[in-house]
Amino acid sequence: MTEPLVTIDEIRAAAARVQAAVTRTPLVRAGAGRDGVCAFHLKCEHFQPMGAFKLRGAYNVLAQLSPDARARGVIAYSSGNHGLAVALSAQLLGLRAVVVMPETAPAVKVNGTKGYGAEVIVAGRTSDERRVRAEAEAAAHGYVVVPPFDHRQIIAGAGTVGLEIVEALDDLSAVFVPVGGGGLMSGVAAAVKALRPSVRVVGVEPAGAAAMGASRTAGLPVTLASTASIADGLLPLRPGDLTFAHAQAFVDDLVTVNDDEIRDAVRWLHREAGLKVEPSGAAATAAVLAAGPRTDGVVAIISGGNVEADDFARYTAADD
Repeated sequence: MTEPLVTIDEIRAAAARVQAAVTRTPLVRAGAGRDGVCAFHLKCEHFQPMGAFKLRGAYNVLAQLSPDARARGVIAYSSGNHGLAVALSAQLLGLRAVVVMPETAPAVKVNGTKGYGAEVIVAGRTSDERRVRAEAEAAAHGYVVVPPFDHRQIIAGAGTVGLEIVEALDDLSAVFVPVGGGGLMSGVAAAVKALRPSVRVVGVEPAGAAAMGASRTAGLPVTLASTASIADGLLPLRPGDLTFAHAQAFVDDLVTVNDDEIRDAVRWLHREAGLKVEPSGAAATAAVLAAGPRTDGVVAIISGGNVEADDFARYTAADD
């Protein structure tokens, strides 16, 4: 039986639940009259305490665990930001946390996860390798697994981003959302379409990791042979079953951006808005910039800002 889609009531309940940990992030107007780009808005999720939107879903899951589950502790598998979010949520709620991260995880994300008190296990390079190790650790030690995206409470938590956008912008016309496994896109689309059905929701994937687009073309979730992009947080080989269902129901379009466009967006955000954004977090902005002039009703979600200092310096080296 197909799992039902996340409802606006679930998203509103999540908003009330996560307000103890989550920042209501601002919409920043950018691009007015510069470089031929009309003004649009940036939803600044990199201003969350651990630097990314992932805190919304992770805290929503952990806050609902039973006393028995809390006593057992939690385990997550993550390329970085989900691990940070689970680690911080566990610290706030007094839980033990273990995070399985890839060999390629940026040090800023690994060290941040450890800094919140979580144990980090390094395993493989792909999301499947991380998942298998996390499930093995959970079986051995009794941990509760907290998936990164294909989970209705994760999606409901992420949907609070969409709820805030709708509440903040009366003339909202389109929302561009970065897509990895699809949790953020699913939650945002569910919220936006429930409250403003005419608003367009556009998912944005790296050209080298367009699993959701490939799945949409096929009509069912497909697994890519490999993924490659500087957007390290958007590299799952396969979307989730539940996130794919949300994409089919609510998402108007899926587009791709290449690594050069993502680098340019990181640089543009630094120059035009004074923002330090990781490549994954800049993907939606890259799509807006590539699409040409936009209006004040367009929002690009900046999903995260956890980037190595040396990498950020290299991305922005062409700045004036």
